[in-house]
Amino acid sequence: MMVPWVLLLLGALAAVVAPRLLARADWPEREPVVALWVWQCVVAGVLLSFALSMTISAAAAWQAVRGPVFAHAPGGVVEAYALGVGGPWAAGTAVLLACGALWTAAMLTQEIRRTRLRRRQRRTELLVRSPLLPGEEPGPERLVVLEGARPDAWWLPGAAPRLVITTGALQRLKGRQLDAVLAHEQGHAAARHDWLLHCSEALATGFPQVPVFAAFRDEMHRLVELAADDVASRRFGRLTIALALVELNEHRGVFGPCPTPQAQVPQRVHRLLTATPRLTAGRRLRLTAAAALVPSVPLLVAFIPGLSTLG
Repeated sequence: MMVPWVLLLLGALAAVVAPRLLARADWPEREPVVALWVWQCVVAGVLLSFALSMTISAAAAWQAVRGPVFAHAPGGVVEAYALGVGGPWAAGTAVLLACGALWTAAMLTQEIRRTRLRRRQRRTELLVRSPLLPGEEPGPERLVVLEGARPDAWWLPGAAPRLVITTGALQRLKGRQLDAVLAHEQGHAAARHDWLLHCSEALATGFPQVPVFAAFRDEMHRLVELAADDVASRRFGRLTIALALVELNEHRGVFGPCPTPQAQVPQRVHRLLTATPRLTAGRRLRLTAAAALVPSVPLLVAFIPGLSTLG
């Protein structure tokens, strides 16, 4: 019974090859939304390969699992999987992968709890620094202006989302630059980029030795900013959002000879100013379709014995 091993090999191959191919490509800079979709499909394909391998290995090892999984399958399908000759490796593989699945769920739960705690703390700070006026209701998408010399703006997601901007940013941003910054933050909110960041952070924290998850986290942080830049640039122009980024980050030293961790800001500004050509609609469609096929490959591999028997 080779299906679980094929699935494990397929997942490992995707985890090694896909990040390298994406790192060499130049189109993610021009099409960050497509790149976000491709990355999600790659990670989904890796996780799905391991999940299917765990399920089939467990079915080969224990009748209690085999019964529910193959309850409605014809006898020939069960024979095609050769579940009765799984050997001692089946139980060990299933237990190992199940531990990985439980650990992943634990990391996701932990990240959700941490996120809720951080949001609660930041909301408390906002209420202290910018309390509601008499008779004002805490409605959705409330704009909060904070007193502060440091120019900054951010989106605080949650049940009652907040768009926060400091008075320092209001003083530095000129004309349409303020509107472009607000459009950038609203682009994050509309696409729910916070969920992508939390999931990628949980996987990278839970499996620090797996390069694909670390690359997934780093690319999510980079690509969501590029995607939000494009949302703002479509409404207010590339030059406007580029100048706004300079105004908001100049004091942080990101444009100096010794850049800070926000060193991606100069690359974002350069990308906006150079205005590299975007992909054609046909190539964008082909990339999206190819990415959508990635999670279906482990499904096809897992179902090949049953499909061949039914045929």
